[in-house]
Amino acid sequence: MSIHTVYRFRRILCRFTLPVIAGALLVACSSNQSSTDLADTSAFRLDRFKDMERAQNFDRCAEEGLMLDAEARRRASAGAFLGSARVLSGCIDDIAPSADAVPQNKRMRIHALAAVNYFKGGDVEATRRSFETFKANYPDRDLYLGNNISFVETANVLLGRTEDFRLGQFSVLNVDENLKREIRRIDYWKNR
Repeated sequence: MSIHTVYRFRRILCRFTLPVIAGALLVACSSNQSSTDLADTSAFRLDRFKDMERAQNFDRCAEEGLMLDAEARRRASAGAFLGSARVLSGCIDDIAPSADAVPQNKRMRIHALAAVNYFKGGDVEATRRSFETFKANYPDRDLYLGNNISFVETANVLLGRTEDFRLGQFSVLNVDENLKREIRRIDYWKNR
């Protein structure tokens, strides 16, 4: 091979190599950009997966609490109601960091049932704490129990957080008629 051929070969090599190297660099730069997009997509998918996992854990926990509630109703046991309330409160506590993973109405129902079961189990202080947390987590929201009675107003009456029930004020509260009668009876005998 002559020197002339070597130079010619070098020129051809340089002429084709530089564009190939430049193209490779451009591809490498653009792949870095898409790897950032991939990282964002991966992070989003990972967050979404964690939310789904938390929602499934909440559902399993709530199902266990509801089974305990059904058993407590069947046995009419204060201890069983307390057990159900503790499990349901645990469900709410576990989902708190990512509350958006579970629909609000589902969280509200489980939270309210926990408060009711604490009351049925005889733990008024735990009922009060659970109810206060309910009101803090869901301000200006309420649930309607059977017969379209208000959970918030009923809890307020049961916890003694309403004003005196004189001259028909009590009748405007959206609480169960049996509860109204019982409160009126207690009020009547307290004032005798």
